[in-house]
Amino acid sequence: MYNLIGEYRVKIDAKGRVKLPKDLLRQISGDDSFPLVVNRGYEEHLMLYPKDVWEKKTKEINQLKITRRNQRNAIRYFYRGATELNPDNIKRVLLPKSLLEYAGIKKDIVLFAYGEQIEMWDAVAYKKALENEPDNFDEILEGLYEEEKAEKKINHE
Repeated sequence: MYNLIGEYRVKIDAKGRVKLPKDLLRQISGDDSFPLVVNRGYEEHLMLYPKDVWEKKTKEINQLKITRRNQRNAIRYFYRGATELNPDNIKRVLLPKSLLEYAGIKKDIVLFAYGEQIEMWDAVAYKKALENEPDNFDEILEGLYEEEKAEKKINHE
């Protein structure tokens, strides 16, 4: 289990390679062996997963039924663009051009690590997302906790 944390600013080179920060790599793997998988994020960003986390997530998504349109679409969306990343000898990963275009990533990138995944944002888009954060974050959290309590109650009945 991972408990990734941190925001990291990195640059992408002309070939589409990103050197991952040492502090982040240490959180993923102490021995620097860190196969990753990248795919499209829920908004216009990319998601990076340690390979073992990706495998766990694919087991969950593969439980969906391809005979149901909304579930089939969810499966397709999840896998679209998914690519395994293997670092070179100086810990750079090559990102697929199609994914960079999807996320609007140009040069400056923010890696936002939390839990078991890392969001990869174009720095300008990340800043805009932060500027659009709600003023009532505490109310949103309260609402989420209330929803969770209601779900637990339903599941126990």
